[in-house]
Amino acid sequence: MNASTGKTPILAADGTPLRKSLARSLRQQKLRALMLIAPLLVFIFVAFIMPIVSMLMRSVENDIVADTLPLTVNALQSWDAQSGELPDEAVYAAFAADIKQAALAKEHTKVGLRLNYEQSGIASLFKKTARAAVKWDIETDGPFKEKLLKIHKNWGNLEIWQALKVHSPEVTSGYFLNAVDMRKTVNGPDWQPEEKQILLVLFKRTLFMSLVITFSCIALGYPVAWLLANLPMRHANMLMILVLLPFWTSLLVRTSAWKVMLQQQGVINEVLVYMGMVADHDRLVLINNEIGTIVAMTHILLPFMILPMYSVMQTIPPSYLRAAKSLGATNWTAFWRVYFPQSVPGIGAGSILVFILAIGYYITPEIVGGTKGVFISNRIAYHIMESLNWGLAAALGTILLLAVLVLYWTYDKIVGIDNVKLGG
Repeated sequence: MNASTGKTPILAADGTPLRKSLARSLRQQKLRALMLIAPLLVFIFVAFIMPIVSMLMRSVENDIVADTLPLTVNALQSWDAQSGELPDEAVYAAFAADIKQAALAKEHTKVGLRLNYEQSGIASLFKKTARAAVKWDIETDGPFKEKLLKIHKNWGNLEIWQALKVHSPEVTSGYFLNAVDMRKTVNGPDWQPEEKQILLVLFKRTLFMSLVITFSCIALGYPVAWLLANLPMRHANMLMILVLLPFWTSLLVRTSAWKVMLQQQGVINEVLVYMGMVADHDRLVLINNEIGTIVAMTHILLPFMILPMYSVMQTIPPSYLRAAKSLGATNWTAFWRVYFPQSVPGIGAGSILVFILAIGYYITPEIVGGTKGVFISNRIAYHIMESLNWGLAAALGTILLLAVLVLYWTYDKIVGIDNVKLGG
């Protein structure tokens, strides 16, 4: 009996208080539910969250210089990089000790490659210096300033030492500055030379063309989705097969087909010349430019727009249109005031899907876009697979991710993400 209330607690069948037994049962249910979804959570963490976190870390980490050249980094702290004078002998001696140790450990090529991203020619300079440094006796072979200058005159180049000091911190903003056509200098952030300013252009082109592709998919996909939702089942199934056909062919096959069709001697130009719409000597240039990229990617991404719109249109009762017409509305008024607002969630879902897919494509723009139709994703792929500048690739990817999140947030504020539906 509860002394404060004078009531006897209700007991379960096993003799424990009902409240306690119920709490234990709820805990067990929650634990079973958690065990059921645990594999999914692990998969999401390993395949989605960890890569994103790794990308974010790579975009700012810069520990290779401090780990490989610790004595040099420490000695450079007392040197004024803005003085216009070369470092003193102590800095050269520290670098000699570091480069010898790095050469013995086969680490000099890594730090040289890292600094070469910022100052062209440092990689070869480090390789040449390392070959000579392995023979040095750090205790007796000084002074090392003369030795280094004898190996290569660039050790007397002030910009080399400035690059070493500027890019010595373990955490750097240099990759993000490079991603927006800027660079980290001793005087603070500065613009890259005009001939190297290409990334901002690619960002603008990527966002603009992705929007154009999205609107093209809406314009072409909406009538198809309407037909799928309103045609008799037999005809709708045939049309659905045609919509799904691109999923059954390789992306490279479809892209290569457009490469053949869009060229000046291709199918489209041949048809236009045959019909007299274009002169033979004035054939349209549809390949290796923005037009080729838009055409090919619209075709590739069109099913991703049609299917969400179709799934939403299927749920719109035909009786709504008949009711509107019975009240005196014209076909256009009934469509615009009754049908279209109900299909907007499908348009929103398809638009988000197509836009996000578009900004991440790089195979199709690479094949049909030439130099004028490539996306920022092509640059990311280049830095990952060819230049091996993973830090810059991670910074570019992070900026692209932030741009998508901003657009997503903007869409949510204007339209409302709750209104986006994939059907039902």
